[in-house]
Amino acid sequence: MTDDLRTSRANRRPPGAPEASPPGFARILKDGVGVAIDALRGNWTRTLLAILGVGVGTGVVVTVAAIMTGIRTEVLNIFEASGPDNFTVMPFDFSDVRIAFDGSGRPPWWDRPEISDREIRRMQGLPAVHELNAFFDFGAAIRFDSDWVRNLQWHGMSSSWTISRPGDFVAGRNFTQAEVNQARAVVVISNEVATAVFGELDPVGRRVRVNAGRRAANELFTVVGVYAPLENAFGEVTDNFAVVPFTTADKRLKARDRWTFMMVDIVPRADVGSEEAENQIISALRSMRELGPADNNNFAIVRAGQIVDLFNQMTAMFFAVILGLSSVGMLVGGIGVIGIMLISVTERTREIGIRKAVGATQQEIKWQFLIEASLLTAAGALAGILVGWAGSETLAAISPLPARIPLWSVVAAIILATFTGILFGMLPALRAARLDPVEALRYE
Repeated sequence: MTDDLRTSRANRRPPGAPEASPPGFARILKDGVGVAIDALRGNWTRTLLAILGVGVGTGVVVTVAAIMTGIRTEVLNIFEASGPDNFTVMPFDFSDVRIAFDGSGRPPWWDRPEISDREIRRMQGLPAVHELNAFFDFGAAIRFDSDWVRNLQWHGMSSSWTISRPGDFVAGRNFTQAEVNQARAVVVISNEVATAVFGELDPVGRRVRVNAGRRAANELFTVVGVYAPLENAFGEVTDNFAVVPFTTADKRLKARDRWTFMMVDIVPRADVGSEEAENQIISALRSMRELGPADNNNFAIVRAGQIVDLFNQMTAMFFAVILGLSSVGMLVGGIGVIGIMLISVTERTREIGIRKAVGATQQEIKWQFLIEASLLTAAGALAGILVGWAGSETLAAISPLPARIPLWSVVAAIILATFTGILFGMLPALRAARLDPVEALRYE
């Protein structure tokens, strides 16, 4: 306070001297920062509580941003590994589905024809198609000796299914195209399933019993291979699977029903490109389904970019919800700032009166307390960012998720915290600026 008094006295003009120009904002900012730091250090317990309130909201924002960035990176890596130019042919575009009924009790896309085996063979023979994988998912259980294992992902696929799920065989082999054509009872399992079903035994060549529901008999299958997909952050969810020829799943296990859709992953030839491959497939399917020039396609082609866009929309909605919830934390922190700053104004009423008496303007007083509130929330934002950074680094160290704090979340957190300080510090600042100097000097 002594330095402030000297500064204010120095700014007073002697009798008869010309009126001094108002202090510049740079000096107000410099003096305000110094006074604010001294005031915050003077009551560090109260300052830490306010920082904690703001830091919680900021920490949530940057931590969620780090997690969502890591998930998005991992998803993009998966698409990159499986082929960015690949696309999928399916009965309808699931990324553009709207739940709407026409009065018949069925969605509009219900009556679209399924992709047939004949159409799959036709697409496989197109000049622009390098490889394809016809597949559908279903539910089944597997048993070796006495216990059934049910919590598996089952896939009926072509022999080239590894184009959709990059990885390596750790034992045995893949099933062949001949085994697909003959609907042979063979199965490839993931290494997680091999451990869960066989333990320390070598699974290759062993017979297991598979059941896909009440409509199918218990079929004996031969394990021909054990597969380890590429590591990713969703390993525990996606690595527990078994793959059989799609013809086997259809004919032996009776696994297909009206809600089970055949889909086809297409790998275009590198020297042709995806656009030409799409055009050839559209032309072939329209011809086989006898669609006229005015008829719309009764099938869909979904590109990898569409799936990424859909994922981005979903994550954006999720992040918006989390941001809204974290704003509640910022609101609580802002209310704490109001309380602390009002207490600070009350405690320093006499100081404010002295400053006004020696020449301090309302603008200087107002900016002093606004700067103090902004420093308080900025410190909270910094604390939240540090906590979020530590959390993301820990998560990246103990899991395969590459959680990293994006720069935009740091900038957004600082701006949001500063805005909170200005918004919630305005009331105490105006109250301090409007104090009557005579009344303030009488305050004890």
